[in-house]
Amino acid sequence: MSSPTVLTIGSATRDVFLFSKLFKVMPMPGSPGVMAECVTLGAKIDVDELTIATGGGATNAAATFANLGFMTSIMSRIGDDANGREILTDLASRTINTSLVTIAKKEMTAYSTLLTAEGGERTALVFRGASANFTEKDIKLSKITAHVVYLTSLAGNVALALSIAKACERKGSMLAWNPGGQELKSGRGLDPIRKLVSVLIVNLQEAQLLTGKSSTDPKMQCELLALPGQIVVITDGQNGAWARKDKSTWHCRTTGISSISRTGAGDAFGSAFTAAIANNLSIEDALRIGTMNAESVVQHVGAKAGILRAWPKERDLGAYRIRKV
Repeated sequence: MSSPTVLTIGSATRDVFLFSKLFKVMPMPGSPGVMAECVTLGAKIDVDELTIATGGGATNAAATFANLGFMTSIMSRIGDDANGREILTDLASRTINTSLVTIAKKEMTAYSTLLTAEGGERTALVFRGASANFTEKDIKLSKITAHVVYLTSLAGNVALALSIAKACERKGSMLAWNPGGQELKSGRGLDPIRKLVSVLIVNLQEAQLLTGKSSTDPKMQCELLALPGQIVVITDGQNGAWARKDKSTWHCRTTGISSISRTGAGDAFGSAFTAAIANNLSIEDALRIGTMNAESVVQHVGAKAGILRAWPKERDLGAYRIRKV
């Protein structure tokens, strides 16, 4: 089938994954329900495994779209350094167009160190570098011509996100939005952007920030967020994913598969879900494909290693149960 063109926008990082049996997960003293990843202060901690990869929401999403056959481009921001060059090389090897990537001569590429404990839970030490300083000069609004735009974190630049949303509206592009933590701090200040979004993808905690409601019921959060004609998706880890459009809500279960590293699961889900919608598949199948992509990613180290390499077959999607709620 002929697929639409796709543009992803957001961060590009160099990721280093450190695995150690000495990274301990335990309750945070004085913070009920909060878990902490702990090491002994002053100790030398043996690392059992080290993996270096590329990451960042825009590059991770772009890899999914490219693997699924979309002609894919990326707008991002990197430094003029070895890490930036590695990112460009990796993207090019995936046939992703990098001509719209800004190389900031006096800045460093974003860098993350991920302390990964057994079971895949991790703490990320993030240096945002060049990815923290997006401007309209970097984003090149006049170049937004793709059929589908997948917008990820812009390090809190809400005004720029709104400009991108308006550009998509002018060009008739389908806009899918997976906002970052810095953007989400604006809460209801994001409403002008949300009104221009075709697909909104957040996790349960992010939905709570957007609605200002503490409810842990994803269906209720979907109902609070959904606008007429818009698809709202809320993910909740092993509890699955919910999607709502108009007055209908669906839930997709996970298979319960164990994870090695959870890094990139959200990007994998959101990009695969959007790819399915862009190819006119049903919301039910989009939920299945998004979940399958996320479950494949968490079984590998690195946000791109497990990304689906082709559209899944119908018999494979049967493992993911959907119910209307």
